[in-house]
Amino acid sequence: MTDRPAAGPPQELRRRLGTSDAVVIGLGSMIGAGIFAALGPAARAAGSGLLLGLALAAAVAYCNATSSARLAARYPASGGTYVYGRERLGPFWGYLAGWAFVVGKTASCAAMALTVGSYAWPEQSHAVAVAAVVALTAVNYAGVHKSARLTRVIVAAVLAVLAAVVTVVLSSGRAEAMRLDIGSDTSFAGVLQAAGLLFFAFAGYARIATLGEEVRDPRRTIPRAVPTALAITLVVYAAVALAALAVLGADVLAAAGAPLVEAAEAAGAPGLAPVVRAGAAAAALGSLLALILGVSRTTLAMARDRHLPRTLAAVHPRFGVPHHAELAVGAVVAVLAATADLRGAIGFSSFGVLVYYAVANASAWTLTRTEGRPPRVIPTLGLLGCLALAFALPVSSVLTGSAVLAAGAAWYAARRWSTRRR
Repeated sequence: MTDRPAAGPPQELRRRLGTSDAVVIGLGSMIGAGIFAALGPAARAAGSGLLLGLALAAAVAYCNATSSARLAARYPASGGTYVYGRERLGPFWGYLAGWAFVVGKTASCAAMALTVGSYAWPEQSHAVAVAAVVALTAVNYAGVHKSARLTRVIVAAVLAVLAAVVTVVLSSGRAEAMRLDIGSDTSFAGVLQAAGLLFFAFAGYARIATLGEEVRDPRRTIPRAVPTALAITLVVYAAVALAALAVLGADVLAAAGAPLVEAAEAAGAPGLAPVVRAGAAAAALGSLLALILGVSRTTLAMARDRHLPRTLAAVHPRFGVPHHAELAVGAVVAVLAATADLRGAIGFSSFGVLVYYAVANASAWTLTRTEGRPPRVIPTLGLLGCLALAFALPVSSVLTGSAVLAAGAAWYAARRWSTRRR
């Protein structure tokens, strides 16, 4: 007996996005507030081994991206790993992935909104965060194509700011190559934890897969867009991390509240600091825009299968978007943005996202060659890497994340039991 009801065909979303749109949405999700905020905590964990943590995070992200792209080409529907797990591993694993994604990424939305507030108006960060959520929910409600256009503008602005920081730092004469040497402050456990923290900044390529139902020619577009967005992001992150580490050193970087602002100041360009702050706020807005987009699509897919209220599966007749899901996600995120702690939201989100990708890799492992399976070593390393990074996170994040996943599993079991008794 399956969990999916016998119902008429669900309303379909409109396929409007081409390859460049999908790449931009992926970049908007990845090149966001993570690179402005994650360098400090990662340096505290790994010390001068920060770049090793970045390389490890990128390697796990590549495996996840490859697995996700192959699965998205096979199953070009909204929902991402929720759909893949359901189709390849069974209803429970699809549900668990969807639950981990919706819960984890809802927390991530709150974290991005709070980042906007902390950079734009620190004294009123929660109020600004709520206003940002309301505004971007309205943009998504008006249609995914408009969201892609706005994301393109934000990505261009953020890339310009990051390029300015890297150029100023590396040409200042104050960057020293010796600060890149790996010292005794680096441990294997520290590198693992740094990779887990930095993975938070890479995880946005899932937005491309969750938009599978709105992409033109998804069997070609998604496998091209995912690795392209990831490769661009890795180059940008590596340049920024190298510049910050070279001018500040691991100890100063670890203590920095706004690492790139301090890097600009240490390079003798304090006038660049306001621009960096504006860029960080814009980056967080871009991430928040794409995150709300992705969470609402997974919510749509789970509602279609009655794991969430059926009304969340409604598609707007004019705009062609899951408007009930978007409004519900926006409301929950607004409440969290008004009340949540930034660091706790990031740690919790990272754990949920890594579990989500673990299911994606396990699903990709079951593909056959005729279905476009990647070499088996890729989903195997991706699965093991996700689990290793998830349990290398701070203990509080692991315990809270595990408890929430267990609660979701208990709800699934109770619902199955109730259905069988009818």
